[in-house]
Amino acid sequence: VQASIKWPNDVLLDGKKLVGILTEMSAEFGRINYIVIGTGINVNVPKEMVPEELRATAVSLADVAREPISRVELYEKVLHEGFKPVLEEWKKYSSTLGQQVKVIAPDQTYFGEAVDIDEDGLLMVKREDGRIEKVIAGDVSIRPAQAKQGEYA
Repeated sequence: VQASIKWPNDVLLDGKKLVGILTEMSAEFGRINYIVIGTGINVNVPKEMVPEELRATAVSLADVAREPISRVELYEKVLHEGFKPVLEEWKKYSSTLGQQVKVIAPDQTYFGEAVDIDEDGLLMVKREDGRIEKVIAGDVSIRPAQAKQGEYA
């Protein structure tokens, strides 16, 4: 199967959404009040249980696995091994890294190449002028860019 990670929060399997991550944060200058993270993984969802309008864009591991998959084992691996192995796999399967992107932030829009993901999960974008920007998922929208500046969709 062809798996990829669309930064920051979607795992795609053969181009269909397998995992989605939602985050919410309340913060003030220099202080985080709370962070809530919700992860949805379609592990053993039968096709008939997926709403008709989502069947063309969603997939479950059960659709491609040869045997049932334990959701508990998936989470325990991260708990025991930490984030570093996950980060390395993330980079390996990223469909964003190496791509030209358009970053739309509240105060600016710029273009560049997605060159890395740092240890905190921030996307590193090399701007057209050579500067590296760290992109925070909650603050921007990343869009694939197929043309030169001014010709992006």
